[in-house]
Amino acid sequence: MDLEITQVKRIVVKVGTSTLTYPNGLLNLRRIERFVRVLSDLKNMGKEIVLVTSGAIGVGVGKIGLPERPRDIQSKQALAAVGQVELMDMYDRQFSQYNHTIAQVLLTRDIMENESRCAHCRNTFSRLLEYGVVPVVNENDTVAVEEIEFGDNDTLSAVVAGLCGAQLLVILTDIDGLYTANPRTEPRAELVREVRVIDDALLSCAQGAGSARGTGGMVTKLHAAQIASKAGIDTVVMSGEQPDRLYDLMEGRPIGTRFYAEEEAPR
Repeated sequence: MDLEITQVKRIVVKVGTSTLTYPNGLLNLRRIERFVRVLSDLKNMGKEIVLVTSGAIGVGVGKIGLPERPRDIQSKQALAAVGQVELMDMYDRQFSQYNHTIAQVLLTRDIMENESRCAHCRNTFSRLLEYGVVPVVNENDTVAVEEIEFGDNDTLSAVVAGLCGAQLLVILTDIDGLYTANPRTEPRAELVREVRVIDDALLSCAQGAGSARGTGGMVTKLHAAQIASKAGIDTVVMSGEQPDRLYDLMEGRPIGTRFYAEEEAPR
């Protein structure tokens, strides 16, 4: 039976670098303020919110004043260390305005390979949500190397959704959802409203990299939706340019692309 989004209580919201920052890497404060206000209001409605945020490296690039995002691992790790401080300070100040407390959670992929660490992570999320805290999650880019990195925060958000027992994963990006072709180059591309099965044909529609400030693209969002679907969690991919549209989503209006959970997956 399909889950009514209006009935969802625990939600993981993933926001990408392209939503959080301007092209120069500096924070888009006006959008972030609206975004945090909406999340805070949803919390006031009784929703439990887990925020998975990108942006540490992008913010670090802007903070240091580099002309572009570097490619070498040492520079990216150093910039993540710089940017993560500013990112968390910004979230703390913004959520505090609405009397909500946040907690920083930095993860690497190897938590999924150790049953004990995975259980501790689940327990931490459970207790933070019990306390009414908003966990703010990012990959631990400062120490992550290829062997233990998630690679993109879309995948991380799906893993987090499973760890915290979410009912819905919302991935905010810089386009309205999944299209039949690249809407930036094909004017006749159409938005796909619902997806029941993610197959090779669908993945072929999503090929291509993300923005210059991010690491993902639509294909990573499809892979995230696959992970969430197998865990019994619906995923919605939608634009993050107008945070108020999250209200429309929570009220059951058709927003973005909805990927349905596998019917046989546990709820």
